Parts: sequence; structure tokens; C-alpha cells
Amino acid sequence: MSENEYKAKDLEVLEGLDAVRVRPGMYIGTTGSKGMHHLLWEIVDNAVDEVVNGFGETVEVTIYEDNSASVFDNGRGIPVDIHPKMKISGVEVVFTQLHAGAKFNNDSYIFSGGLHGVGASVTNALSEWLLVEVHKDGRLYRQEFHSPNIDGKIKSGIKKTEIECVKTTDKKGTYVRFLPDKRVFLDEKFQIEYISKRLREIAFLNKGIKIILTDRRVRPDDEFKVYEYCYVGGLKDFVLFLNDAKEALYSEPIFIEDSTAKFKMSMSFQHTDGYTESVFSYVNNIPTTEGGTHETGFKSALTKVLNDAARKKGYLKEKDANLQGEDFREGITAVLAVSMQNVQFEGQTKTKLGNVEIKALVENLVTVRLEEYFADNMNKPVLDKILQKAIQAARVREASRLAKEVARQKNSINNSNLVGKLAACTGKNASHNELFIVEGDSAGGSAKQGRDRGFQAILPLRGKPLNAEKKRVDQILANDEIRSMISALGTGILEEYDRTDLKYDKVIILADADQDGAHIRSILLTFFFRYMRELITDGHVYIGMPPLYKVARRDSVRYAYDDEELKEIIQEMGKASYQLQRYKGLGEMNPEQLWDTTMDPSKRALMRVNIEDAADAEKIITVLMGDAVEPRKRYIYEYADFNKTTLFDQIK
Repeated sequence: MSENEYKAKDLEVLEGLDAVRVRPGMYIGTTGSKGMHHLLWEIVDNAVDEVVNGFGETVEVTIYEDNSASVFDNGRGIPVDIHPKMKISGVEVVFTQLHAGAKFNNDSYIFSGGLHGVGASVTNALSEWLLVEVHKDGRLYRQEFHSPNIDGKIKSGIKKTEIECVKTTDKKGTYVRFLPDKRVFLDEKFQIEYISKRLREIAFLNKGIKIILTDRRVRPDDEFKVYEYCYVGGLKDFVLFLNDAKEALYSEPIFIEDSTAKFKMSMSFQHTDGYTESVFSYVNNIPTTEGGTHETGFKSALTKVLNDAARKKGYLKEKDANLQGEDFREGITAVLAVSMQNVQFEGQTKTKLGNVEIKALVENLVTVRLEEYFADNMNKPVLDKILQKAIQAARVREASRLAKEVARQKNSINNSNLVGKLAACTGKNASHNELFIVEGDSAGGSAKQGRDRGFQAILPLRGKPLNAEKKRVDQILANDEIRSMISALGTGILEEYDRTDLKYDKVIILADADQDGAHIRSILLTFFFRYMRELITDGHVYIGMPPLYKVARRDSVRYAYDDEELKEIIQEMGKASYQLQRYKGLGEMNPEQLWDTTMDPSKRALMRVNIEDAADAEKIITVLMGDAVEPRKRYIYEYADFNKTTLFDQIK
């Protein structure tokens, strides 16, 4: 009989939640920081769903010193009675069964944000331990779960205790505390800034809900850091928050809402004196960063209503063509939130709403409510300001039409921008090619000589591009460096952006590790965010990570990319003498060094740029790159470390 005979006895059956631990990426995407935070979001989603469906008012999140986290909501409490089919308590069903819950029909929850995840059972499966306490009907029930190592195998999320009533209580709701398993997530830690931003966003989207975040790891003057979010104005407060560093055309954001039996829509927007469009949309509290049918419906309705108003008020004559949607959306900050059932997501990152029926539904609701709003004489001054800005935007659009044509065309006129600038690669497969956008001619020269010409192209910047946050599109497109980048990438910009025309899979920003380099990176990322956002959301933008230090000893040369790595190298060398060089710029490296440290795919380090939270990115870019000085000062004083020193400074 063959030794390789394949029989049923060879099949391994994974019981309970063990499959989650074997393939965690299938359930939470990654075992890095984002995946670990996903465990928290699963529990938070359940708590928020309970509150927003009218069963409670408050959600409390706490991060502890041991990196465990807890979530409490004062809702109805998870069922503690015995499930008729499973013959176990409702708590045990929720935390040990992968596909179990009250969200598969709409009997318990009209709308649910938790549908995008895989449930609390996955949080249990990937935790060292998990504790559940349910306050229900005047009694406190408790059950514990854990993931022990039994006979050399980890059993995931099995019950440690039976559910039991431990005492009476005057509270109601559910408390869940868990410790992410280091055997899965290694040394990852909960990031309070990331958590606080997401919870603040949830509070904006659900007006009146109170969310309290406590960081028990930080004790200034023996007090814990507490964040509390509650916004009575909801989306209006969200828009005001986003526009804090901008100059608004009218003081009060426009707010409309409407609903049907199985659908709810809320929307708020406000125009500023800026030139960029910022529209953020959500479905059941889930960010839809790629937009979708709900955004399309809103934009269509806004364009129709405002064109009709422009004609009625005489801004457009009978023979004048209608204004375009982009004219009405110049300088707009808008937040659209819908709640619905049977959500269908699509797109590159599954963050685009695909339900086709929603476009017409949103368009109709927005049209009716906006017409009512602008028919009110109290709102006529707001309408006039919007129309006046749109007329001016249309004039600028027409004036810049030729520049935009040149910027997006793929012909010899377009490519003439690149003569003497772009060192193209010979490879024709865009999915393998890379474009390095390099600061300065000196570093550009080294990069051109050191690269692999088969798949790496080099575009040196011969001066700083314009800050896209402060200029109109026609001014941006008049900048040679911006035009060169657009031509090299081949996709066009704004509404003409076409991802299928992208000539490079990786767009790598390679700048010096100093203040000027950081400024250039910020300018380029601002441009991509405003004019080619899909380039970022599709995962094509990277930051090159050149080494900070060179350590030479006899015939040995090693490079360190941060202080920690430098410390390790120095410790390994012991008392041996060495020469330490701190690189001030890319131009200090010869072509071989630049290839070996920064460009060789087998050795280099790249940081992929992504947008975890589009609204938060909008806020930060506005503050750091916009005109308003005071918000930028506040941000710098809050987050900058003015006393930071490097290991190099200490060694000197």
C-alpha cells in the first residue's frame, strides 16, 4: 500500500472556533494592529446597535494596563436563557458559535452595523480569555471563556465556567472584557488615538448617544485619561468639526433627513471658501470610502435642485447650459449617513455601497427635502451664496479646461511634460512596475543609476509642488511638477481618474528624512488625497524608508533605519571601534548604496499609505496644510514632542 494513500482518517476536523485561530486572516484580515482592533470593533458594534435601536443610551469602552479591553452598554442584555436547539445559554451561543446572532433577520434590530463583521465569537476565539457579565431582570449573570493549551493544541474560546447568577443588580446591559491573545497578535497594543477617533465618529453619526472611553494605562496625577463624546447636533456637529479650520460661506450647516419603513437617511453639508470637495458617506455606521449608490443619489439630487433654483433666481438664463455637479460641490463638506437592511458592498476594499435601488431612493428623498429647505425665505441668503460660488466655480472650470485636458491626455503633448525628467522603465507590465518620486536632482541621479531599469522608473522633483490645499485646480495644473506626476501616472485626475490607465503598481515617495523631506511628502500626499484619492485607497502609494545611519567597522558596513536598530547594531559590536554616519539626505548615498538600502525589493522597507478614516484624514490635512494658523498651532502643541532626542545626539 502506498505511503501517500489519502483516506478519510487523514482529514482534520476543526471543532468550535479552532478554525478561526488556524486562519485568523480569513476573519479579521490581518494579525497586525488593524486585526487586533477589529476584535474591539466587533464588541463595540454590538453595543452601539443595542443603543441606536432604542434599548439604551450609553456605551463605555475601557483599555487596561494589561492590554485587555472592555465594552459596556446599558441595553437589554444578551439573552441568558437556554437556546431551544443548541441547549446552551444565549451568552454561550453568541460567543462560541460563528454564525449565530439576532442580526440575520430584522426582528430584534431594525438596522445593524455589526453585519459587516463576523461576530463576537471571533473576538472570543482570538483572546486569551473573555468575561461576560449580563445585567438582566434584576440579576447579574456571569460566564467566562478562555483559550488554553491542551495536550499541545490550543482550544479556542471554550467555556471556562457555566453561566451563573452571582447577585442581584439594579443595572441593565452587557459588559464584555477580553485580552487579545499574544500567541496571535504578538506585541501589538491598543492605540488610544485610533480608538478615540473611531468612537467620536460613531457618536457624530448617532446623535444623542453617549460614548465614554477610558484609558487606564495613563495616570497623570493619578487620574485616568477619559474621553467623552455626545453630539446633540449629530451630523451638523460633524460638519462643523470637519470645517473647524476652514472659512464657511454660511454659519449653520444644512441638515435634512427622511425615512421609509426600512430605510433612513440623514445628511448635512456646508460650503466653505475652499476649492476641494469633501463628501463622506456611511451605511449603518460603516464608512463607505469608495462611495456608492447612496452618494450618487445625493449628488444627482443636489445638482438638479440647485440648477432649478439657479434658473428660478436668474443666475442661469434660458439659453445657458446647466452648471455641472462639480460646480455646486466646490468647497462643500458633506456627510451622508443611511441605515438600511440587506446591505451589499462592492469595490476594491468592500467599502462601496452596491444596492442599485438606493440611488433613486436617496435622490428622491434629498430632492424633496432640499426643495423644502430652499423654499423657506429664511434660507434664501444661504441659497444665494451657494449659487454665487457655483457660478464662479463654473467660470474657473471653463478657464482651466484646457489645462485639465492636457493633464489627462495620453498623447505626445502630454508626454512632452516628461522629456528630460522621467527615467522610464523598460517593462510594459504595469502591475510589476514602480515609480519613484524622488526629492532633488542629486538623489534623482543616484536613483537613476542604481535602479533596476526593467521595472523601476524615476521622476525627480526639481522644486516643491504647490500645496493642493491652498490652490484652485487651474493653479495646481499650471505647476510643472504636478503636471509631470499626472502625466507619468497616466490616470487623469478628479472625475476623470481611471484606475485602469495606471502605469505603475507602486508609486513610491522617496524624500530626505528631514523637515524639508517631510514637507514634500505632506504636499504630495495632500495632492493625491485631493485629486487622485483612489490611488491611495487602492493601495498604490508608498513611502520609501531610507536608512538614517551607516555603521562601518573595518570591511563591514551595516545600516540602521531607526534608533532601535542602531542600538542593536552597536550592542552587537560591543567594544569594537566603529564609524557612525547619520544621513542628512538621499544625495549622500552613491547609486549602489541607494539600491542596496532603499530600492532593492528583497531588502528595502516600504510604508504603504492607507486611509483608515477618510473624515479624520480630511480633518488632519485641513489643519496641517490649510490657511488657518490657530488650529495648526493647537495640533502641534498637542501632538509634537519638543523634547525628543535621537540616539545619535546622545552618542555625540
